[in-house]
Amino acid sequence: MSPSTFFRLCAHLQLMPILESGEETLVGGQAVMEGVMMRAPHSYCVSVRKASGEIVKEEMPMPRISERYPIFRYPVLRGIGTLYQALKLGGRALRFSANAALDSPEFQKAGAPKEMPGWAMAAPIVFSLLFFIFLYKFVPLFVVTRLAGIWPALNGNVASALVDGAVRFAILFGLLWGISQTKDIRRVFQYHGAEHKVVFNFESGQPVTVENAQRFSTFHPRCGTSFLIVVFLISIPIYMLIPWQGFLPKLLTRILLILPVAGVSYELIRFAAKRPGSALAILTAPGLWTQRITTKPPSDDMAAVAIHALEGAMELEKTQGGELVIA
Repeated sequence: MSPSTFFRLCAHLQLMPILESGEETLVGGQAVMEGVMMRAPHSYCVSVRKASGEIVKEEMPMPRISERYPIFRYPVLRGIGTLYQALKLGGRALRFSANAALDSPEFQKAGAPKEMPGWAMAAPIVFSLLFFIFLYKFVPLFVVTRLAGIWPALNGNVASALVDGAVRFAILFGLLWGISQTKDIRRVFQYHGAEHKVVFNFESGQPVTVENAQRFSTFHPRCGTSFLIVVFLISIPIYMLIPWQGFLPKLLTRILLILPVAGVSYELIRFAAKRPGSALAILTAPGLWTQRITTKPPSDDMAAVAIHALEGAMELEKTQGGELVIA
């Protein structure tokens, strides 16, 4: 695997929570390299446009994790289970899209393999996980600890958690804006916008066509961007409750809290989605604002790929016999 391919995969893996949507909906999806993955309640389809213009797809039945393992039906745990399955499906879709890219004449001339072996995804996944922990757990805590040496008031739990949160948001927005300026990621964000438009089109009840889809917004309230923003927001009051004062105990606690915080955030988003007029609904607003960075207006060709993925997922869903409802 070339260094450019490695870091391209790492960038996509870092973005995966942002590009995903939850399983509590009838349909949801994720942008991948030159394509879109769509999920129905029990089916999965990823469609990718190759360099030749041909659209290729991979589809398969995919039961909800809560149906396979009843423990993930309970509050907080269902959020953790949903996140696990979303990342697992996202990784599979990303690998399929990477294989489609490797099959292009450009990569074949460079002597690249026609298909990426399963083990080749392990290194980018491990690197991305460690990078996430370093960037959003270690760096903010390190900055706050250094600042506390200058301003002792930051030694308090409330002040340190607030500054820690501000640093994390600054890193997140700076990173998103920076990579959005690159050609590859901008195209991913366009496919992200295509996925949102097509989901909106489907939910409206209108015929799903490129023309209809393009009329809708690229900003969707159930986007993974909203999930990540809520995770960052909820982390702030939770970190205020951590009693440890040493750097290492605080860092280890933050790492151990990743899954519980994700589970609590999922429950809050689920509650807000079902009660749009509630006070908690304001939690999703920053996610919609952030989508000005993470979604871009797609071309008609991109919308066509998203529709291709949706049609594949829904056609397979019909054969599963599941009831098409919003949970």
